[in-house]
Amino acid sequence: MSGGARLTLAAWWASVASACALLPLVSAASWLFQAAALLAVQSAVGLAARRVPLARPVTITAQLLVSFVLLTLIFAQESALGGVLPTPASVEQLGALVGQGGEDVTRFTIPAPLTDGIQLMLVGGALLIGLLVDVVAVTFRSAAPAGLPLLALYSVAAGLGQGEVSWLWFLVAATGYLLLLLAEGRDRISQWGRVFSGAAMQRGFGQRSEPPVSAPVRTGRRIGVATLGLALLVPALLPSLGSGVLDPAGRGSGSSSDGTVSAVNPLVALQDSLNQPENRTVLTYRTNAQSNEDMYLRIVSLDQFDGTAWKPSERRITSVPDPLPDVPGMSPDVDVQRTTTLVEAADWYKQSWLPMPYPAQRVDIDGRWRFEPEGRTLVGDRGQTTEGAKYQVVSLQVRPTAEQLKNAPPAREQIRREYTDVPGSLPREVESIARNVVQGSDSDYERALALQEWFAREGGFTYNTEVRAGSGSAAITRFLDQREGFCIHFAFSMAAMARTLDIPARVAVGFTPGTAVSGGRTEVGLQDAHAWPELYFEGVGWTRFEPTPSRGNTPGYAQPDLPDPSVPEDEETGPEETTGPSPEPTEEEECTAERRQAGECGELDAVGPPPGDGGFPWQRAALITVAALAALTLPLLPALWRIRARGRRLAAAGGPTAGSADAVLAVWRELLDTGWDFGITPDDSATPRKAVRRLVTEGRLDADAAAAAHRVADAVERVLYAPTTARSSTADGDPAADVRTVRAGLRSAADRRTGLRATLAPRSAVRVSWAVRRRWTLAAERVRARAARAGAAVRSVRRRRA
Repeated sequence: MSGGARLTLAAWWASVASACALLPLVSAASWLFQAAALLAVQSAVGLAARRVPLARPVTITAQLLVSFVLLTLIFAQESALGGVLPTPASVEQLGALVGQGGEDVTRFTIPAPLTDGIQLMLVGGALLIGLLVDVVAVTFRSAAPAGLPLLALYSVAAGLGQGEVSWLWFLVAATGYLLLLLAEGRDRISQWGRVFSGAAMQRGFGQRSEPPVSAPVRTGRRIGVATLGLALLVPALLPSLGSGVLDPAGRGSGSSSDGTVSAVNPLVALQDSLNQPENRTVLTYRTNAQSNEDMYLRIVSLDQFDGTAWKPSERRITSVPDPLPDVPGMSPDVDVQRTTTLVEAADWYKQSWLPMPYPAQRVDIDGRWRFEPEGRTLVGDRGQTTEGAKYQVVSLQVRPTAEQLKNAPPAREQIRREYTDVPGSLPREVESIARNVVQGSDSDYERALALQEWFAREGGFTYNTEVRAGSGSAAITRFLDQREGFCIHFAFSMAAMARTLDIPARVAVGFTPGTAVSGGRTEVGLQDAHAWPELYFEGVGWTRFEPTPSRGNTPGYAQPDLPDPSVPEDEETGPEETTGPSPEPTEEEECTAERRQAGECGELDAVGPPPGDGGFPWQRAALITVAALAALTLPLLPALWRIRARGRRLAAAGGPTAGSADAVLAVWRELLDTGWDFGITPDDSATPRKAVRRLVTEGRLDADAAAAAHRVADAVERVLYAPTTARSSTADGDPAADVRTVRAGLRSAADRRTGLRATLAPRSAVRVSWAVRRRWTLAAERVRARAARAGAAVRSVRRRRA
């Protein structure tokens, strides 16, 4: 196989390997085989064009055209001329598919179904990255910068996956890049041969020999392996970025090593789940409860409101006790029913918090789970998730009476202090609206009912998942003004308003009871994701309310005594007052992807990505900035080293040691390395005069630059052959200025590509690897010598004792 074909194959493999990082984002892998085949055709066109040979712009254009034809053949064949040639109609169809893919990306959670739009984006993106890699690494023969588009592809996958893209895919992508570098190194060696001739190469003038040219290849392998190891190790030591508790990719925050559970923000994942066109089953359960209308599967409670977002406090966690502690604040006078529920999570549903009925009394589950007492939740430890989990929960269905809630004494001071706190950023109008709503109410219970009824019926609110999401003070104010939102807005706003009325409140996130199916089972889907407020009443504990219209069901104790006579009976009895989940599919569940795209699904239509009112993500921004700086800086390290070496060598020529042998030889080395950077390989066996003549001839230096080069050579000869007169003879000259003149002459005579290569990827930077190798060899020799001496000493002692 020729060097060009080997390099083309390596570039193709590097692109396919990097594209593998996108596999966890979708539910099917067929697109990858399609992308690999199209990349192979694209690479073959480039290989054939380079062998003709065609000009580089023509080669790139041919690859672009072929790629576009291939995409047309697969995704827009019916509108293409002859099913192959692109037409304006096929271009429009491809554009529509890309737009649809963008909508699908914001609509689906990971792993998303492989719709036509998403498939086009994946295959087209892989083709684009593959073309960039082929152009940079093969057409322009510079494999190192080709790592940037590969890194971009992996970064997109990691950014969208947020933890789903594991280290394995990074290892695959990195291996492809290392193979590309190795193929380029072999190709260059096959074209150039050895940089220096002879087995025992002399650095010249009595100096030690350099390693052969194979040393950079061997050192490059070692550096590549070491870099890959560091790349895998460093991210493992950096803090991870968590995500929502409803995220099926398992990106919810879990427990930390210090025994605390960290905060999460479920906003984005909850809205994602509500907007899924396919109601994928998350959980299946069986229960012995007489009715499962109150069987809300609670995941986590959000009890801290800082004005930016509702989130759970960072709390201590313990091992799971058996049974769980008594429910705080519950009186024995309250009617409860003990129920047992068997739950099975789907294999694809992976997140760190365990959905359970509230309040749980006993949990029987395998795996590494920890208990958070305040929220009575279970959180996975050291990567434990709900993936395929089967567990049994014994819980209580609490049924307080309206009289018990109405006559509840004031909450304990600790509860009231912690759960009635509101931030200073919450506008005063929120409290003002709350007091107007509850005007005339005599107890916290009546005030809670008034808030619930105002949101659910009387306030003119509309349930709509298309509104702008948010959980901060600004989002609450906007929601109260526009009166449109989904469960997050209703729950957050009611909890915040309850706190302004001095009623302890928090927000729970989880799932509504789901839909009954055959065999006594109930299925809970993504569209059952929900959020609701919990208010605290002394003697009853944390109590669920349901302010969201058309979602969930209102518990018996929270239903008003008398219906509003102004509301017709058929409107008053909404979905929230059903006696149980309907065994028949609802309109929401029957909403297919086709109906959603046609806009026939009402409130379940797709929405764009939420802008997020949760404040600026400083940690994420800092990590992304560091990664971007590293990606930009690493390719520039050779250039930075070269600038530093040049400055150090030329500074010696003008300092206190000016005219000394060391200073002159440093300037001479800089002159040779400058020529090397511009493609003139140094020959250390040549004399200074012969080396300069070659530099002048191959570098096409003008008269001034040639004269400057000869002056440096004369200074070197005087230092080597007349050291006693060298200082006085060179005192009037300026070797550093002469080297700069030669460098300027080489740059003006070189073409743009050579000049750019000399600046960004100087060939003489290979001396760094040689220096590292020499030091490593010397250190290893010293260690072996010391070990040998120690062994000899031990043997000597043993002989004397014997």
